[in-house]
Amino acid sequence: MIGQRSESGRAVGTYCLAGVGILAVSISVVVAIGPARVGVTDAWSVVLSRLGLAEVELSPLRAGIVWDLRLPRALLAAICGAGLAVCGAVMQALLRNPLADPFVLGVSSGASTGAVAVVVLGVGGGALSISSGAFVGAVVSFALVLLLSQTLGGTTERVVLSGVAAMQLFSSLTSFIVLTSGDAETTRGVLFWLLGSLSSAAWSEVALCALVLAGVLAVCLGYARTLDAFAFGAEAAATLGVAVARTRVVLLCATALLTAALVSAAGAIGFVGLVLPHAARALVGANHGRLLPVTAVVGAVFLVWIDTLARTVLEPQEVPVGVVTSLIGVPAFVVVLYRTRRAT
Repeated sequence: MIGQRSESGRAVGTYCLAGVGILAVSISVVVAIGPARVGVTDAWSVVLSRLGLAEVELSPLRAGIVWDLRLPRALLAAICGAGLAVCGAVMQALLRNPLADPFVLGVSSGASTGAVAVVVLGVGGGALSISSGAFVGAVVSFALVLLLSQTLGGTTERVVLSGVAAMQLFSSLTSFIVLTSGDAETTRGVLFWLLGSLSSAAWSEVALCALVLAGVLAVCLGYARTLDAFAFGAEAAATLGVAVARTRVVLLCATALLTAALVSAAGAIGFVGLVLPHAARALVGANHGRLLPVTAVVGAVFLVWIDTLARTVLEPQEVPVGVVTSLIGVPAFVVVLYRTRRAT
């Protein structure tokens, strides 16, 4: 048994190291892709020069394109992909539903309402950015879901139903605000953000999202064995010594916080948290000590390339990254549904 565990640990370590290597290569390559041609070695020279380790030979304009535009965007894509995929894996275990995703708690709908309120209604008087408004809206939505679910009993089914109710409520509010208050130009800009976009990525957002991701991933890894116990149901987990109610609240709050931070930075990017945990599970199994880090790496690599496709496929026009993930995710979702039907 010990030998099997060590062998499994080595396999996961190999997957993670390979994934991190692929991620590093992917970021290096995608930073060089765009209208302004920049080589991979040039991109690395810019990074090293900013770290004080080398002299940059590119013009200030090309160096700025790499450092201020493409690199933060690629890093934010990796962080969003990793975070959404991890949240999806946790939610699927916590709710015992293979079709659960990070947005099941209504966080994305609340973020949309917050963003629209700032842009269209001018809430905050200019003191709030679209990201700040989205984060506040996401937190308010989750607070409502948590209040409803705890009031109604706090069971898994109540959490899901409360999330659906909040999702419908805030989606309706968003639609009402856009239809009654926004002009055509404002509406277009808001809708582009609502579909998911990394075009406004900045280093401040990269740092904040990376910090939240690191903290939430550490919390979830600390609860990895508990998540394994939830596979047998809440009652079975309780008999194994799991504090079910406390664990559920902690993990719901952690995933909601991470989802809120990511949605406020990049909009609602669908299907990443739904499909990629299943891909990672096919690689390393259902043990969450192995699953969560591999899921994070798979999600990061996936969204880096999807975002590159979104900004180049119709160049110079950019496609919202959420549209591309949905186009790819829907067929994968059908496969998940089919496998779920066969399993039952």
